[in-house]
Order: sequence, then C-alpha cells, then structure tokens
Amino acid sequence: MVDLCEGGSARWGVTLTDEQQVSGKPSLLIVGAGGHGRSVAEAVLIADQFRLVGFADDGAFARGEAVWDLPVLGPATEFENYASHATHAVVAIGNNVLRQKLFAQLQAAGFALASVIHPKAIVSPRAQLGAGVAVMAGSIVGTEATLGQGAIVNCGAVVDHHAQVHEFGHLGVNACMAGGSVLGALAWMQAGSVIGYGVQIAAGTVLRPGEAL
Repeated sequence: MVDLCEGGSARWGVTLTDEQQVSGKPSLLIVGAGGHGRSVAEAVLIADQFRLVGFADDGAFARGEAVWDLPVLGPATEFENYASHATHAVVAIGNNVLRQKLFAQLQAAGFALASVIHPKAIVSPRAQLGAGVAVMAGSIVGTEATLGQGAIVNCGAVVDHHAQVHEFGHLGVNACMAGGSVLGALAWMQAGSVIGYGVQIAAGTVLRPGEAL
C-alpha cells in the first residue's frame, strides 16, 4: 500500500493499492468535491480511463472530509503541490468564471486538462471537443457540434448538430440547443432552458430555468 500524500493514511485512512499505482492509466485530480465534482468523479470511475487520485477543494479540505474512499488532498490553490500525485486535472465546478480561473491556474502549474465523458452520453465522432470539458450522463452532442474548452454539458442536455458552446459555457440539466445555435463564452443555460435553431446567446448570459429563446 502506498500513501496518497504525506501523512495521508494517518489523516484520511485512505491509500492507493499497488495495483492502482501500476495501472498504467493517466492519474487524475478533480478540482471541486461538491455535487458536480462527485458526478464527474462517478463518470471517471465508470469510464475507467483515468486513475482517480482524489480531489482539491477548499471547504471539504478545511472540514477534513474524504469523498467515498478518495481523499481531499488540499485546497484549490497552489496546484503545483499536487503535481506529484496527478498528471491530469479537471475543474468540476459549475461557476463558469471560477472554473475559467482555476483552469488557467492548473495549466500554469503544468497539468494536462482532461475531458470527462460519461459512458452513457452520446457524442458524435464528428463533434469537436476542447480540453477540460465535462459531458454527463444522458446528454447528446450532435454531428459537427463544437464544445469549447472547459464547457459543461450536464445530465440530459442536448447540443444538436452544428451547435457551438464557446469556452466555459454551461448547459444545465435538460437544457437544449437546437441545430446551429451558439452559446457564448461563460454563458449559462439553467435547467430546462432552450435556444432555437440558429439562435445566438451572448457571452456571459444567464438563461433562467425553462426559459426559451
């Protein structure tokens, strides 16, 4: 057994098995241990493409929490401190502005920004996905659609053919983008909101739950 971090087993009671250490999969740190972070973690574990080493989260670390059998290694600051634990990271925080900020900090610290695709999502092989996106269970990303870096497509959301989600855009649960529509950078479609064919939403816009344009 190998400790995840210095003093890890004493504080957390959590270690990586030798089998996990030699799995050959890229090691992944999730930034954010809240609801979205745990949903992303579950997708990672089901897809089995990464070796998940744990989380970075200010509040959860301060409270001395662990998530399932995984440690919260520390706060979401000074990411270079986690470079010995993981080569890849994903920012699993719904706030678009904060996600953009932490994304840049991780890049500066030398992490590769991983994209997480839930196995129950449907993603066209002709779609283009930027770094660090999260595509959650039941969602659909259609033919020649584009997801900019750091975008979130939450459970049951649809990005139809040729639609574009710009950097750090966010589709909430069951939000729907019709073909050729555009969601601007840092814009947020809250749960159940809809934009029609060819509609363009300006950067930073927030659509209310159920709003249709």
